[in-house]
Amino acid sequence: MEVDSEKNGRASASHSAEQDHGVVVEDRLRRALSPRQVQMIAIGGTIGTGLFLGTGKALATGGPASLLLCYAIVGAIVFVTMLSLGEMAAFVPVAGSFCTFSARYVDDAWGFALTWNYWFNDAVSTAADLVALQLILQYWTDTFPWYALGLIVWFLLVLANIINVRAYGEVEYWLCLLKVITIVIFIILSIAVNCGGNTTHEYIGARNWYLPGAPFVGGIGGFASVFVTASFAYGGTESIAITAGETRDPARQLPRVVKNVFWRILFFYILASLMIGLNVPYNYPGLNSKDTRTSPFTIAFQLAGSKVAGSFVNAVILTSVISAGNHALFAGSRLLYTLSVNGHAPKVFGRLTRFQVPWVSVLFTSFISGLLFGASFIGAGQLWTWLQNLVGVSNQLSWISIGIASLRFRAGLKAQGKEHLLPFKNWTYPAGPIIAVVLGIFIVLVQGWSCFSPNFNAVDFVSYYIELPVFALMFVVWKLIKRTKFKRASEMDLITDVYTKDDMEPEEVGWKGKAKRIGGWLCF
Repeated sequence: MEVDSEKNGRASASHSAEQDHGVVVEDRLRRALSPRQVQMIAIGGTIGTGLFLGTGKALATGGPASLLLCYAIVGAIVFVTMLSLGEMAAFVPVAGSFCTFSARYVDDAWGFALTWNYWFNDAVSTAADLVALQLILQYWTDTFPWYALGLIVWFLLVLANIINVRAYGEVEYWLCLLKVITIVIFIILSIAVNCGGNTTHEYIGARNWYLPGAPFVGGIGGFASVFVTASFAYGGTESIAITAGETRDPARQLPRVVKNVFWRILFFYILASLMIGLNVPYNYPGLNSKDTRTSPFTIAFQLAGSKVAGSFVNAVILTSVISAGNHALFAGSRLLYTLSVNGHAPKVFGRLTRFQVPWVSVLFTSFISGLLFGASFIGAGQLWTWLQNLVGVSNQLSWISIGIASLRFRAGLKAQGKEHLLPFKNWTYPAGPIIAVVLGIFIVLVQGWSCFSPNFNAVDFVSYYIELPVFALMFVVWKLIKRTKFKRASEMDLITDVYTKDDMEPEEVGWKGKAKRIGGWLCF
């Protein structure tokens, strides 16, 4: 009771204001995302170029075994990371999410470096998606101006993000639904293609695993390079927690979202990677070149003997890229807003519209993405690879930081006697976060192996490792300027913005309640 009264005493004003107006007083963002939107965004919001195009590059550079193993290993890291993040986000559901947690439970300088790093990650991700549009369009024509489609989509993304959060949520819901349906059809069709339902009417089986050079193409260098591609593909999974600041009943909804991540990883990534490796040879033309990329999803439909179906899938992939860009711009603008609110960025980025949308942050993030997109003249395929490497490493730094913040968060709860207040507990603690952090650090260091062998490639080296010194420099500079201190467990802020089991909205009982829960699980 003493802990509860302390929490209620310091937070009752903000919670009553939120319940009355649907606005979080601390960051003034409106909780307008419904459970069905949050569930669908969690399932398919970040599925985009990393899965639809990245798997092709990974297959070409690492082979089918590297593709499957690396996607499975990174998937396991992401799942544990999401359990850790879900535990914190259900307790403190704010738009800053893991960036805020790093500042509160580790060191303010760490939170500063991580938030700026992840904001840049989202700006680069949006640009990478705009670049990918050119690569996808090349399936139909090479004559369409390279900049035209990107500019049109860029404008539409800005519009969807600046109107209000409901507009973003609804656009994302339907685009995600289309992606999910396409992947389900792809997996079913891939099984049929493998069993003989292809243009040659031959059983494929594991034939492509026994091609010369397969299943591990490029040796240790090829295997290690797939890690960054997998990290790019899974990237953004953690950003679903950024919607916590605009989600209704976050203490109840976020744990449900986190639990569904396991099935998403198993079905969408690992099973899709297996089918791609079985059906598509690693040396298929166009999988990985400087100027073009062909999606293995499109190839699978071509193998089934339908050029029309191939065009349909390519069109769906195009919409999925738009969806991923939409999500990245949303997350990036919210992080820039959080930086402003916390005094880590100019106050102008904290300005809101009457619908509580951080419009200055949206415009600035989209502007930076547009500048990066403008570099496409060097070769869309090459630029996309560099952007992918930058985003992949940035994602890994975020996952490592989430693991560290989770360990410190639990230490703080234990020291202050508040573990019983958690709405959701990470069942892998403490082994899960520790293993995820150690594996994450190892992967960050070894994934650039290919840029050293057989010959040193300076440009690739920069794309793999530039994030590390930049992150370290931002941490050290902010720590020296602000003289920040490492957060002690007994002194952590475990009161501000906190939601406990008592703050959950009561669920409907009877058949209506059961129907709503089933509908929510099915994203309806």
